[in-house]
Amino acid sequence: MMVQMLFQGHGSYRFTTSEGIVVYVDPFAGKPEWYDLPAHLILVTHEHMDHTAVDKMPHANGCEVFRAADVHPAPDTYLSLSSHGIRFTAVSACNQNHPIDECVGFVIDFGDVTFYASGDTSTTPDMQSGRLAAMKLDYAALPGDGIYNMDIPEASDCARLVAAKHTIPVHLEPVHGAADTNPVFPRDRAEAFEAPGKIILEPGDTLQL
Repeated sequence: MMVQMLFQGHGSYRFTTSEGIVVYVDPFAGKPEWYDLPAHLILVTHEHMDHTAVDKMPHANGCEVFRAADVHPAPDTYLSLSSHGIRFTAVSACNQNHPIDECVGFVIDFGDVTFYASGDTSTTPDMQSGRLAAMKLDYAALPGDGIYNMDIPEASDCARLVAAKHTIPVHLEPVHGAADTNPVFPRDRAEAFEAPGKIILEPGDTLQL
């Protein structure tokens, strides 16, 4: 299954498979035309306003929305579920601004390629334990705004722990309110991030996974 990623900015991105299935992760940032495709699946890592614009795009028939509480219903429970042929597994996400019981990351399995959508986080138990590295991930997206999430040096360390083939720095600038849907992309922070196979995407860029 071929998959194209559209980075909408901040912590928001969209996947479109060769079979026409559209998956949005943490919708919020970006231009209205980047939300033109009807969603089949929407994944929300936590309930902060800059990750939860689930009505920003049209919904296809049978669209399903999964939030952290749906896949992390108890402290030691992280579920693996499937929707529209896409399998996704919840993993830990946490820092001082994001309680571990209210947040998750998602490992999305498209069949031929896997993608780790970390959500808002710093170093997690699943990074430290080697659980994520054992998944032999193809792609990972890690935040690095240094205010609500880890800073660039810690994000670089986390990239080494996760050990994905490619890592994309995201969520590099905090937003300042619900209307701030197009935060400035700090290219210097993205370039300072260090990881084997690093890929820098600016808002509106696409990537064939």
